[in-house]
Amino acid sequence: MQLEELFKSIIDQDKMPIVICDDKHKIVYLNDAADINYSKYGGREALLNKSILDCHNKQSQEKIIEVVNWFKESKDNNCVHTFYNPKQNKDVYMIALRDNNGSLIGYYEKHESRNIDTTPLYDLKKDN
Repeated sequence: MQLEELFKSIIDQDKMPIVICDDKHKIVYLNDAADINYSKYGGREALLNKSILDCHNKQSQEKIIEVVNWFKESKDNNCVHTFYNPKQNKDVYMIALRDNNGSLIGYYEKHESRNIDTTPLYDLKKDN
């Protein structure tokens, strides 16, 4: 099995939306959770290869550009908390993607739920 397949599987198995962009802001991947989350905007079919900037208002566009510029300043600048959604009780982050030399090659949007997981520990009876 190739490493790419393993990494893709990690992203695809995540229950929270993940949107991956290249360093030019083009959406290059949405996991299934993101496809569902953004279905009112056409989901994967409409958003893939579109600029993430086109999906946001002017103020948000400026923030995205500011964060990406910050990512470029240092290979140590890698994660920014960008939003808290009280209706869904989740945080949203922008996270840098880097090559082996530490150069920025893209970034992704990651959602993290603040809801307590009430699934019983080691419950193997259902797909969690």
